[in-house]
Amino acid sequence: MTTAEEAKSAFTFQKRGRWIDHWEPDNGEFWENGGKQTARKNLILSVFAENLGFSIWVIWGSVVTAMGAAGFDFLAGLGKGNPTAVSNALLLTSTPTLVGAALRIPYTFAIPRFGGRNFTIFSAGMLLLPTLGLAWFINQPGTHMWVFMLLAALAGVGGGNFSSSMANINFFYPEGKKGAALGINAAGGNLGVAQTQLFVPLIITLGTHLMAKDAGGYRFGITLAVLVWIPFIIIAMFGALRYMDSLSGAKSDGASYKLALTNRHTWVMAILYVGTFGSFIGFSFAFPTLLKANFPELAKIGWMGTLGNLAFLGALVGSMSRPFGGWISDKVGGAKMTLYVFGGMAVATLLIMASLSAKNFPLYLISFLLLFVLAGIGNGSTYRMIPSIFGAESRRRASETGQDISAALISAKRQAGAAIGVIGAVGAAGGWVLQQALRLSNTHYGTMTPAFWGYAIAYLAMAGITWWFYLRSSFATGRTPSLAHANV
Repeated sequence: MTTAEEAKSAFTFQKRGRWIDHWEPDNGEFWENGGKQTARKNLILSVFAENLGFSIWVIWGSVVTAMGAAGFDFLAGLGKGNPTAVSNALLLTSTPTLVGAALRIPYTFAIPRFGGRNFTIFSAGMLLLPTLGLAWFINQPGTHMWVFMLLAALAGVGGGNFSSSMANINFFYPEGKKGAALGINAAGGNLGVAQTQLFVPLIITLGTHLMAKDAGGYRFGITLAVLVWIPFIIIAMFGALRYMDSLSGAKSDGASYKLALTNRHTWVMAILYVGTFGSFIGFSFAFPTLLKANFPELAKIGWMGTLGNLAFLGALVGSMSRPFGGWISDKVGGAKMTLYVFGGMAVATLLIMASLSAKNFPLYLISFLLLFVLAGIGNGSTYRMIPSIFGAESRRRASETGQDISAALISAKRQAGAAIGVIGAVGAAGGWVLQQALRLSNTHYGTMTPAFWGYAIAYLAMAGITWWFYLRSSFATGRTPSLAHANV
């Protein structure tokens, strides 16, 4: 049988449930004879489902800003900076962050176990629980806060979708095209944050215009803003059921996970990713609350209130800047770019504190957008560093032990893939830590300034960690010589 005939036979689905038994994307003829089209189809549907996952994951960031007006006393006074309401709001917005972070590792292992098609149907279907649950309980004004805490935790399933989606697409693409495919997949998911923060406040406002600007009107608006996602979730489930595929050859590599977990660079990079992705997702969740609590007077300006106080801009610029982080890092090196990013994030944080002190909203917005842009660039630059670091480490060990360099590089790719799953989970958990710092600072000091000072110091410390491990000359010459030539 010729390669072209083998390629065609791959799509006969010898097992029930659209399982593909033969998949060889690195074979050029196979790729051009149907492989590319099948991979692209799965990528498009994966991006759609993952985008919805992010949208539901962050929906609480926008919903909590309207719940006080909807008649829920534990969030009353949020727009006036009530410390208790602000603390409760940050608790509700941070809960999905933590659950989503915890789910990222098991979601990564689910693809080899259940198949990409099957698990995409399941993970998209899980989004119905937090949406339908919120639509029901938001119309029960006497509902206790702990019920909404459970619903917020359920929304965390959307955060786990990132890891399963990335793991699935990773199996479909050849080595030379994985970077672009995974970049599209990640950016498409991240954009779900911006679209939720843009459309949810608009729909809530529409609901109050259709009903009345009272508690009942706000409850109606929130219900609309939640139920609007249901048709898209059903479409994602149907699309996965009808058109997506699972690969029989997609196998997990437990040995690589063990090696990655015992490699110190996995944990160093996890710390750095807390600073970049943790900042992006943490501030994305908190930004609507921060705007409303720190500048309540903006709610009186109609178009700003309608646009959710412009909170969606942060997630938008952070998502759009992520691909540039990888591209620039290819030119100047990932570690050098990451060092610059953390230095810039520290400066942006100081500008945020200055704007709060001066009660200057334009400076506050510009400073936060700068922070989001830098965090997005840092997401790309840190991801760029990971395969370079593991590749350099493997070359060093191969030269010391006489191991075949090709085998060493294959092992490095597997370890880097495993490390990315761990690093992604830790980074997302960093978003929860960031929000808790805001909440505790507001609760104990009546201001968020101590938390922002902590962020500025942390960013400078992460810049120091980047320099210490990956840029100083003594490291390159004394510890891991090959890193000096790896464009880390």
